[in-house]
Amino acid sequence: MTEQQIAGSEPATGSMKEVRIPVFPDSAWVVTDFGAKGDGITDNTKAFQDAIEACSAGGGGTVVIPAGIWLTGPIRLRSKIRLHAEQGALVTFSRSFDDYPLIRSNYEGLDAVRAMPPIYGENLTDIAVTGGGVFDGSGDAWRCVKKHKMTERQWNERISQGGVVDGGGLWWPTREASEGRRATEALQANGLMDIALYEPYKVYLRPVLVGLTGCSGVLLDGPTFQNSGSWCLHPRLCEHVTIRRVTVRNPWHSVNGDGLDLDSCRYANIHDCFFDVGDDAICLKSGKNEQGRRTGVPTEYVTIRNCIVYHGHGGFTVGSEMSGGIRHIEVSDCMFIGTDNGLRFKSTRGRGGIVENIRISNVRMKDIEKSGIVFDMYYEIQDDYAAPAPVTEGTPCFRDITITDTCCLGARQGIFLRGLPERALQRLKFERVTVSSEEGLACIDAEDVLFRDVKIIARTGPAYREHNSRGIRFVDASEAAVR
Repeated sequence: MTEQQIAGSEPATGSMKEVRIPVFPDSAWVVTDFGAKGDGITDNTKAFQDAIEACSAGGGGTVVIPAGIWLTGPIRLRSKIRLHAEQGALVTFSRSFDDYPLIRSNYEGLDAVRAMPPIYGENLTDIAVTGGGVFDGSGDAWRCVKKHKMTERQWNERISQGGVVDGGGLWWPTREASEGRRATEALQANGLMDIALYEPYKVYLRPVLVGLTGCSGVLLDGPTFQNSGSWCLHPRLCEHVTIRRVTVRNPWHSVNGDGLDLDSCRYANIHDCFFDVGDDAICLKSGKNEQGRRTGVPTEYVTIRNCIVYHGHGGFTVGSEMSGGIRHIEVSDCMFIGTDNGLRFKSTRGRGGIVENIRISNVRMKDIEKSGIVFDMYYEIQDDYAAPAPVTEGTPCFRDITITDTCCLGARQGIFLRGLPERALQRLKFERVTVSSEEGLACIDAEDVLFRDVKIIARTGPAYREHNSRGIRFVDASEAAVR
C-alpha cells in the first residue's frame, strides 16, 4: 500500500463530518531486522516492540511484518506508527496468560480491570494497522463455552482438555476463570480497582483483540482480525476512526465475541468490511448507566456502508450500553445473512441516554433467526408489558430514526417495536420496507410512527398487533401490508 492510498480523508456523506485519515512518514522498519523469526515457535514479543520503539524514536513510519507465522505477546502501539502485516503474515498471539498484564480499562460500559489487549494503544495520535495479513488473538484459550452451543463431539473434545464444567453447562479454562465473574463484580461494586486484587481471576478478564482508548486518527485497513478473547475491535473515546476492507471472524458460539464495538467515538467511517462473529457484529455504544452518563461522550457522526455480516446476534446494533448518547449515524448498502437479528436497537431502564438522528437505507437481509428490525427497551427484562415507572435520568430515549429502501427475506418476526410505557419510542419512520416473516409487525409503547409503502407478509402469525401505541400511520401501503 502506498502513502497516497492511506493519506488524506474519507469524504463526508450528507450531513456527516469529514473523517481525517492519518498520514505516516515514508520510513520503514522490518521486524526481522530486530531478530524476529516467522517460524511460529520463536517468541517475537521483544523484537516486535523493539521495532515499534525504533520507529517511534525515528519520528514514525511503518513497521513491516513479512509473510510468516509470528508468535508474540501483546503489541503496544505508539503515535505515528503504522503496523503493516504483509500478505501471508499470520500474527498469532501467545496463549500464556502470564504474557498479558492486567490494566485499568473499561468493558461493557463500566470501569474495569482487564487483561491487556493483544493490540493496544492509549492516548495516541495517528496509528494504523494495515495490510493483507491475519491477526489471531488465540481467544479460544480464554473463552468459556456453552454446552448447548456445541455438538456432543465438540463438547467432549473441549472438556477432555481439562478446565472446569460448572452446573450451568459452561466449560471454563480454569477454576479461577469459573469463579471470576462473582469475585470481580463484587470488587467493582465496592469501587475496588487495585489491580493486585484481580490477579487471581486474570483468566476470566478476557482481553479484546484490538483495544484503543483516547486515540485520534485511527486507521484499520485490510487485515483479518479473528479469534478474540472477548470483543474483537474496541475503539473507545476515539476520534477520526476509519475501518475499511477488514475481515472480522469469531466462532459463532464465542461468548461476547462481538465484531466491532465503536464506543463513545466521533467522526468514524466503516465501510467495505466482512463480519462473521459470535455476538453483535457492528455495534455502537457509549457507556453504561450512571458511569456512562457521567462520562457523557456520545458516539456521533458515524457512517457505515457496504458491509456484509454473516453470523452475529445483530447485523447492526445500537446498545444496550448507550448511556452517553448515540446520534448522527448513517447506515447504507449493507447485507446481513443468517444473523440472529438484522437491525437491532436495545436498551433498558437505568441506561438513560438519547439515541437519535439515525438514517438507515438500502439494507438487505436474508434468513434472520429472530427479528429483521427490532427496537426493544426490555433488554434483560422478562416482562412482556411492564407497569409504568417514573421517568428519571435513567430512562432511555430513542427517537427520530428513519429506515428506508430495506428488505428482509425470512425472519421469525418482521418488525418488533417495544418502548417503555413511561417513555415510548418516538418518531420512527419506515419507507419502502418489505419484510417476509413468520410474524409481521408489532407496535408496543410507540408513538408517531410512520409506515409509508411498507409491505409485510406474515406467513403464520399476525400481520399486525398493537399495544399502548399512538399515532401509528400507514400511508400508501399495499394490500399485503396487513395480510
